Amino acid sequence: MKIKVGFGFDVHQLKKGHPFVMGGVHLEHTSGAYGHSDADVLVHAICDALLGAANLRDIGFHFSNTDERWRGISSLILLKEVVRLLSEKSWAIGNIDAMICLEAPKINPHIPKMKIHIAEAAGISEEDISIKATTNEQMGFIGREEGVVAYAVCLIEKI
Repeated sequence: MKIKVGFGFDVHQLKKGHPFVMGGVHLEHTSGAYGHSDADVLVHAICDALLGAANLRDIGFHFSNTDERWRGISSLILLKEVVRLLSEKSWAIGNIDAMICLEAPKINPHIPKMKIHIAEAAGISEEDISIKATTNEQMGFIGREEGVVAYAVCLIEKI
């Protein structure tokens, strides 16, 4: 059996009064991630991990922030498209492990819903998705609540 590992990273600015979407869940907060799509850093990092593992470039290559088709789109739709691209190359997702880094809001209460949304979009079991959250101990742009970061690793298997 052939397997590959992928790594993904994404970062977005936080802007006051902007919606905050993480893992397909709308979070209540004074600021939200700003970007061309819904700026869901968690799903973007997952997409990049999957694309990288399959040697299919990156999320910006497939979903350019200069393309109006992707403006305001749910990142879960982008994830579904990434899974389709993997399937065309005979790859299946083994598992996803992700980490979110931000000071606020608290993420842990929302993780079960995030896993449901991501599992549905990726066509895998919630048991194959791990999502964790941490702070940056009030240091740097994350600590000042100017931005949010997500990291993801994945395993894909040739089918």
